[in-house]
Amino acid sequence: MGQWWQDNIVDPGKLPLLLCFTAFIVTFLSTRLITRLIRAGIGPFRNNVSSSGVHVHHAVPGIVLLILGTIMALRGPDSPWIEIAGVLSGIGISLILDEFALILHLQDVYWSNEGRVSVEMIGLATAVFGFVLLGFSPLGVDELSVDDVELRLTLVSAAVLHFLLLVVCVVKGKYRSALVGCFISPVAWWAACRLARPNSRWGRRYRGRKLARAQRREAKFQAKWDPRWRWLSDAIAGAPSQPDPEPVPPAASGPAS
Repeated sequence: MGQWWQDNIVDPGKLPLLLCFTAFIVTFLSTRLITRLIRAGIGPFRNNVSSSGVHVHHAVPGIVLLILGTIMALRGPDSPWIEIAGVLSGIGISLILDEFALILHLQDVYWSNEGRVSVEMIGLATAVFGFVLLGFSPLGVDELSVDDVELRLTLVSAAVLHFLLLVVCVVKGKYRSALVGCFISPVAWWAACRLARPNSRWGRRYRGRKLARAQRREAKFQAKWDPRWRWLSDAIAGAPSQPDPEPVPPAASGPAS
């Protein structure tokens, strides 16, 4: 076990990333446990953290920890600082993404349906951590330092084509496929060739039969997978218990004073 750890974690330089990933997962699970206890009024965690009556969301210390971790990582790869930076960054990333919905909507939607997007972001970040730890390289290219000019051009062309397919996935509204496709290229190729989601930028161009096919496929996909995603999200992070807040009306525009 010791030799495996040395050969697969320490020597390839994956220890800081593994510590970051571990801190990320532990922080998310701990945060959700504490927030669920606060909501239920159980245990010592009965109130949210506040300062002078202002609710301090845990994204705030998350930003501070992420900044500290980044600065410490830029200090250099010396041990143990780089490992400490990994832990601080993992905790900070987790705290920030756990309130991603609040940052996105600029409203406290933590326990509403809108807050589910935070759990989705945690899941996507976990996938990225996992792919990188397993050795998958974004765009499928590890290095381009090869002597053969033709081979280098081929690799660059493949990377550019892959990137364009990822853009197509995003424009078609297939964000999960685009993210996974960064590491597993066939996922991006398959998603890019399929019909777009009807509400995406690409899908808005559909008319007639094509639009009807896209809508049927979207409805079928949501009917099959949405209940499963919601069940998994509720099991991990807690079920929503508050209604979605009213959208904030745009500020009235007027002459500059």
